[in-house]
Amino acid sequence: MAESADPKRVEEGLGHTPLVHEEYIHHKDDGDDDRRKTNASVFQPNDESVEVLQLQQKSKRVAALDAFRGLTIVLMILVDDAGGAYPRIDHSPWNGCTLADFVMPFFLFIVGVAIALALKKITKINDVIKKIIIRTLKLLFWGILLQGGYSHAPDDLAYGVDMKFIRWCGILQRIALVYFVVALIETLTTKRRPTVLEPGNISIFTAYQWQWIGGFVAFLIYMITTYSLYVPDWSFVVHHHGAKRYTVKCGMRGHLGPACNAVGYVDRQVWGVNHLYSSPVWSRLKACTLSSPNSGPPREDAPVWCRAPFEPEGLLSTISAILSGTIGIHYGHVLIHFKGHSERLKQWVSMSIVLLIIAIILHFTDAIPINKQLYSFSYVCFTAGAAGLVFSAFYILIDVWGLRTPFLFLEWIGMNAMLVFVLGAQGILAGFVNGWYYKDPDNTLVNWIQNHVFINVWKSERLGTLLYVIFAEITFWGVVAGILHKLGIYWKL
Repeated sequence: MAESADPKRVEEGLGHTPLVHEEYIHHKDDGDDDRRKTNASVFQPNDESVEVLQLQQKSKRVAALDAFRGLTIVLMILVDDAGGAYPRIDHSPWNGCTLADFVMPFFLFIVGVAIALALKKITKINDVIKKIIIRTLKLLFWGILLQGGYSHAPDDLAYGVDMKFIRWCGILQRIALVYFVVALIETLTTKRRPTVLEPGNISIFTAYQWQWIGGFVAFLIYMITTYSLYVPDWSFVVHHHGAKRYTVKCGMRGHLGPACNAVGYVDRQVWGVNHLYSSPVWSRLKACTLSSPNSGPPREDAPVWCRAPFEPEGLLSTISAILSGTIGIHYGHVLIHFKGHSERLKQWVSMSIVLLIIAIILHFTDAIPINKQLYSFSYVCFTAGAAGLVFSAFYILIDVWGLRTPFLFLEWIGMNAMLVFVLGAQGILAGFVNGWYYKDPDNTLVNWIQNHVFINVWKSERLGTLLYVIFAEITFWGVVAGILHKLGIYWKL
C-alpha cells in the first residue's frame, strides 16, 4: 500500500505531488542573490555543486499545491465528522452553499492545477493515455469499494453490500471521470500548445482553446439537458419495516427543485433508483422535517420525495463538474507561463473575482441558484472563484512571504492525501480500531477517547465532538502524515 516517493511522478488530486517538471518560484524582483548562486553552481562541473543546485531547486517548488490539497482533506474530515453536531457547516439541504459544499469543487480545482503541471511536457502520448486510463480505473475501483456500500466503517463492524443496492457513484468516481476528461484533452492537444504566449490579456485563454472548448461542451450538455429534458412521474420503494412504494408526480421540464429535476431523472434512468444515495441532504429541509436544519424524523405531511434517494455525485452533475477541473487547469497554465509573483496573482485573482460576480448575480436574481446537489453553473463559478482566492492566498503566504512552517501540517496531509482520505476521512482506521472492543461492540478505544477525553470533560456533546475531530482526527493525521513524509513514504495511486 505504501511506497517510496517517485520524484518524477504526480498524483493528480489525491496523493504526493513531486511534480514531473518541477515548477519553481521565480523571484523576479528580489531574487538576484538566488539567481547568482544558481548560476555560479552551474559552472562548477562537480557532483557536489550539482547536488546543491538540485536541493536549491527542490526547495523552491510551489508548496501551496500540497497545502491547498491538505486543506481540502481537512475540510472533508471536519464537515463529515462534525457536521452532525453543527448542521450549519454540513451540506446545504438544497440551494445555498455551506463549508461542506466547497470540498468537492476544491478537490476538482486542484486536480486541474496538478494535471497542467504533470502534463507540461509529453514525449509519448500513447504512454500517457495508458497511464490516465489506469489511474482512472484505480480511482473508480477505490470509490466503489469505499462508498458503494461494501465498507460499513467506522461504526458498523459488518461488511458487504447487496449488489441490488450498490451505489455506483461517489467522490472518487467523480474525481476519476473529471480527471479522465480533463487530462485526456490536455494530452491530445499537446502539439497545439505554445511555448511562448502571444501578447494580449486573453492569450492564456486562446493558447488553450481546446481545454475551454471541452469545458464549454460540458456546459452545453448540462444546461440543455437540465432545462429541456422532460421529467415524468416516477416511483421508488422504501425498504424499512417492510416495503412501501411511493410515487412522485412530475411531468415537467426545467424544474430545479428536489423532486423533478433532470439531474435526478438521468441518474434514475442510467443507474436505477436502487443504486442512488439513500440519505440525501434534502431530508433536512423544512418541508421534510421539523428538526430542520438538523436531521430528524420526517413530518407527517412531508412530501413523498423527502423519503426518496438522490445521487449528489451523479452523471449529469459530474458533466457539469468537468468545468471545475477546466478552471483548475487554467490556474495551472498560468503557473507555467507567468513567472513573476505579481503576474500570476493578477491572473488568478482577477479570474476568481469574475467567477464570484457571475455566481452571485445568477444566484440572487434566481436565474440559476447555487446548488451543490445539482452542481449548477452558479455553484461551479462560486466555488471555483473561492478556490482561486484561497489558492492565491496560500501562494502569497507560503511561497511569496515564506510563511511555510504554520502550514506544514497541511502540506504533509496534502502529500499523502489518498492515505488520509481512505484511512481517515472514510474511517477505515477507526473501523479497524473499533474491531477490538471489550465485552460490548460500543466499548472501543475510539468511543472511549471521544466520550471520556472530550465530551465528558467539556460537558457538551457538540463542543466535545468538534474538539475530538480537531485533535483526535485532524491533528492526529497531520502528525502521521508528517512522520510518513520524513520517512519518504507516500501512498501512490
